[in-house]
Amino acid sequence: MADSVWLDDDYMSVPALAQMGKLTGDRKYFDDAAKQVLHFAQILFVKEKHLYTHGLVMEMQQHPHFHWARANGWAAMATVELLSVLPEDHPDRPAILSLLREQMQGLSETQGTNGLWHQLLDRPETYSETSASAMFVFAAARAINRGWIDGYAYGPMASLGWNAVAQKVNAQGQVEGTCVGTGLSWDPMFYACRPTSVYAAHGYGPVLLAGAEMIRLRQGMGAGAGLHDGGVHFGQPKPSALPQ
Repeated sequence: MADSVWLDDDYMSVPALAQMGKLTGDRKYFDDAAKQVLHFAQILFVKEKHLYTHGLVMEMQQHPHFHWARANGWAAMATVELLSVLPEDHPDRPAILSLLREQMQGLSETQGTNGLWHQLLDRPETYSETSASAMFVFAAARAINRGWIDGYAYGPMASLGWNAVAQKVNAQGQVEGTCVGTGLSWDPMFYACRPTSVYAAHGYGPVLLAGAEMIRLRQGMGAGAGLHDGGVHFGQPKPSALPQ
């Protein structure tokens, strides 16, 4: 679609730029990657919901917002991949951290009770989708492990999500419930009716990444995980950190 911006492309550029910055030490790659993340957010992040819309077309004056799950997953993964190598003194680091924390808030508020996220994040009548759920688990677990978000608040979200994602791996090692490749649309039924397939490759990498990061999480904060009043809790916040 000419003159359009798709959130999917956030992940198609940022991790490569970030790794080039790490490999060469040339800050121009970090600068470009940070610019990409913040520019996508400026155009597509809907602050009222703490979620991204899938895309927009420049010629359109008004855009309905469709918070497609996997597009949000690409953005979350791109953000944590960049933060993983972005120098601590980079001037855009605080803004990118703030963006990650905002998105994590939106994801925590839209996670389904089964642990997965819906095809359209804010429409629970749409089906639970595996690839995006794995992306969110990976991003949240990585963010907790690196100290970017509060593990007490988001550890249960990641744990519930991982338990649900793991159940989508069948006895043949196939990942079930992954939406096939999806274009941009202004019709919610387009997203709601996209088929799933075990041959949709989008789910396999995120499931492996999520599993690896969850191992680190459970080796760290997981040592203090327990049940309280039927809910999962990771450790015990210090009294001074509790809301007054």
